[in-house]
Amino acid sequence: MASAGKTLQFTKGSKKTGNRGNIKKMTLTAMLAAIAVILMYMEIPVPFMPGFIKLDISDLPALFGSFIYGPLCGVFICLVKNVLHSFATNTMFVGEISNFILGCAFVVPAGIIYKKKSDKKGAVIASVTGTVAMSLLSIVSNYFFVYPIYYNFMPKDVILKAYQAIFPGVHSILQALAVFNVPFTMLKGLISVVIAWLLYLPLAPMMRIED
Repeated sequence: MASAGKTLQFTKGSKKTGNRGNIKKMTLTAMLAAIAVILMYMEIPVPFMPGFIKLDISDLPALFGSFIYGPLCGVFICLVKNVLHSFATNTMFVGEISNFILGCAFVVPAGIIYKKKSDKKGAVIASVTGTVAMSLLSIVSNYFFVYPIYYNFMPKDVILKAYQAIFPGVHSILQALAVFNVPFTMLKGLISVVIAWLLYLPLAPMMRIED
């Protein structure tokens, strides 16, 4: 009888601990998503890129989310920030779709790697790997998916001319993506890598994968 009482008490305690964990997870994820939305609105134009491409570091909160709770959390934050951002832009959701695809390419491999090596070195390796994956995928996603949608609103030759106005040496969209978008995406990812490295120690108590 006493044993049954102890078991019941333990079960109740486990449920309370689980509920607190879920509340903490939801709260922190919501906070990271809110920060991501704010950072996405703080996008800035880049001198060496066409005007329709802007720089932001809104993937950084999603990166931390994937470190703390795993890749799915990072994907969720990427989704939330792009859905909320789409209501205030005129990109017809194309820019947000592109941002979501590349954001996922960044945080998913980073989250998987960090889960196996959960320390500062692991965080750097994870985020650099995510940066490379995002940069390479930017060619594929833009050339075969994002830009073909853009062509419905902005003719292909107009987009190419926007690139040629900066560097006349590009003669095709594919070449423009390799010359402009890959280095740009790499730069965007590396900025997040540096910030993640600088913030790692202050945030170290949270930088553990939690179930």
